[in-house]
Amino acid sequence: MTDGAPSDHGKRTNLGRGLAALFGEENEDYASLDRVRSSKSVPVEHLHPGRYQPRQVFDEEAVAALAESVKAQGILQPILVRRHPDRQSEFEIVAGERRWRAAQKAKLHEVPVIIRELSDAESLELAIVENVQRQDLTPIEEAEGYKRLLDEFRHTQDDLAKVVGKSRSHIANTMRLLTLPESVKTMVMEGKLSAGHARTLVGHEAPEDLAAEIVSKGLNVRQTERLVQDAKAAPKPAPAGGGASAAEEIPKDTDTIALERDLTALLGLKVSIKFHGSGGSLTIHYKTLEQLDDVLHRLNQMPPITPKP
Repeated sequence: MTDGAPSDHGKRTNLGRGLAALFGEENEDYASLDRVRSSKSVPVEHLHPGRYQPRQVFDEEAVAALAESVKAQGILQPILVRRHPDRQSEFEIVAGERRWRAAQKAKLHEVPVIIRELSDAESLELAIVENVQRQDLTPIEEAEGYKRLLDEFRHTQDDLAKVVGKSRSHIANTMRLLTLPESVKTMVMEGKLSAGHARTLVGHEAPEDLAAEIVSKGLNVRQTERLVQDAKAAPKPAPAGGGASAAEEIPKDTDTIALERDLTALLGLKVSIKFHGSGGSLTIHYKTLEQLDDVLHRLNQMPPITPKP
């Protein structure tokens, strides 16, 4: 017995357990068995990939290399599993799918597993934590894992930071990568762009062109930052016909300048306001993604503004 689990002696014999399975009580029976015997070897075909596996890409060469090690030494670390929701005699992998794939390549008949009773949210959390600690996820896979925990399981960024052992700013900055175009995210998935490269492209109006230039020139992150800054500072082409644009900026009056000053003091970052006819734009200038994350966090904490009647 472990963890104070009650003994089955006096309640149900081995024969009783078999009859219970026949009469549809195997769910309770398996759960009880898992608590008593949480680590064991099971047939390799009784394991299935987890629905909440954050990894989307498995390096076949790395799996083949691991298979050679498995042939020589076996699987040294058991695979973490939970009971399969639809096949109670089989298991869903929570962490260790690469080891399972390597075991199949090595033609093992059984693999060691540790069985845990886990919810869907706990399964995703553990899968992300294990892969992040091993640095096995691409930045995009990591970001999508975080997004699932926030969207599907109603975590907050603060809660999530504690669960995975990362700062809230790291989680926020990683998730911003999901706003990039699919072609740029594919470059990150394939390892052509690092997370540092990709973060500099977030919010830029032409990230695909810049990403292609970064890859073709083999730029490092510092060079990429300069490239992005130069692209933002480049003058925009004049409107066709040479006339004044309909969105021509209107000179600032004293009230606008005072409002800029108040907003700058409130946010701790430079704020610019431009009027273009009946509309305009408000720009917050920041130097690091941590500063941007801090502003967004502060804005999220502010009460909603009720429009005046």
